[in-house]
Amino acid sequence: MSSTKGLEGIVATQSSISSIIDDKLTYVGYDIDDLTENCSFEEVVYLLWNLKLPTQEELNGFKQEIANDMKVPQGIIDHLKAYDLSTVHPMAALRTAISMLGLYDDEADEMTEEANRRKALRLQAKISTIVTAFARIRNGKEPVAPKQDLSFAGNFLYMLKGKDPEAIEEEAFNKALVLHADHELNASTFTSRVCVATLSDVYSGVTAAIGALKGPLHGGANERVMKMLDEIGEEENAIPYIKDKFANKEKIMGMGHRVYENGDPRAKHLQEMSRQLTEITGETKWYNMSVKIEDFIKEEKGLPANVDFYSASVYHSLGIDHDLFTPIFAVSRVSGWLAHILEQYADNRLIRPRAEYVGPGKQQFVPVEER
Repeated sequence: MSSTKGLEGIVATQSSISSIIDDKLTYVGYDIDDLTENCSFEEVVYLLWNLKLPTQEELNGFKQEIANDMKVPQGIIDHLKAYDLSTVHPMAALRTAISMLGLYDDEADEMTEEANRRKALRLQAKISTIVTAFARIRNGKEPVAPKQDLSFAGNFLYMLKGKDPEAIEEEAFNKALVLHADHELNASTFTSRVCVATLSDVYSGVTAAIGALKGPLHGGANERVMKMLDEIGEEENAIPYIKDKFANKEKIMGMGHRVYENGDPRAKHLQEMSRQLTEITGETKWYNMSVKIEDFIKEEKGLPANVDFYSASVYHSLGIDHDLFTPIFAVSRVSGWLAHILEQYADNRLIRPRAEYVGPGKQQFVPVEER
């Protein structure tokens, strides 16, 4: 029995949700380019959960169901207010709040398909309310209730800032949500499936996934990209900064991707939104700097940007705190986690791989008094 480090190249399950084939990302067979340019995030969530795009009537009903479920129990808000928010990482707060949601759900341990779908809807609806409430509370502001007439993307920005977003802001955020919704069997998605394969509940599966996403090698990459751009400061410092990183053999976040050989197909969409938004804000240096860095690293190392690289300057241009970048990833990716959780339940088998033992051989036991 031989092992593969990091399970690289190992096919662990079959799925109908998303695919990465020949550097092409699809959701249920639809090219990510078509979905990003033409769909609302709500359409994509419906697609992932139902394996088909909705009719207009189905979409209207689905949007209404999400809007109706966005309110968060007061106990969750009170819990967020009890934190020392100067030290709490937003992902830790989100992980705990999602777990707590299960305590307020009478159906938390009901395992029928219908109950699990209702819980999925509640989780998708409430996660953005939790993230925005956290962001406002730590800044000494009261949470803002969602509006019934705004899209999911529009509502997030509205609840975060307390004012209706501009059309370009809503478009950019919607595209970011679509692009991050699912990505085959990534670390957090695999974690969610391993968890619920024990027939644990939906809340446990999503909480476990958030724990995996929290790591800088997964969801934390775009926050680190913005930290790097901040450190660079000005365009003329970009290449010397990267050369110094290369000399010290330090990793550049947001470049390359384990499953793409010729580049992440999602990156170009956020690159364009970064260009437009930085022009509007008058801070084109973030976009220009990013392009310079990507071009240099592609030439030197053959590594193009991934989706995290340009999402950093997009979120920054939307006025979003940098440590909220990963929770926003969760706001989108929970749609994919829930799709995979529902798929796992539908045809479940306990996920229990083996390990190749590389420790000492047969040893002679010695009683403690003789050691």
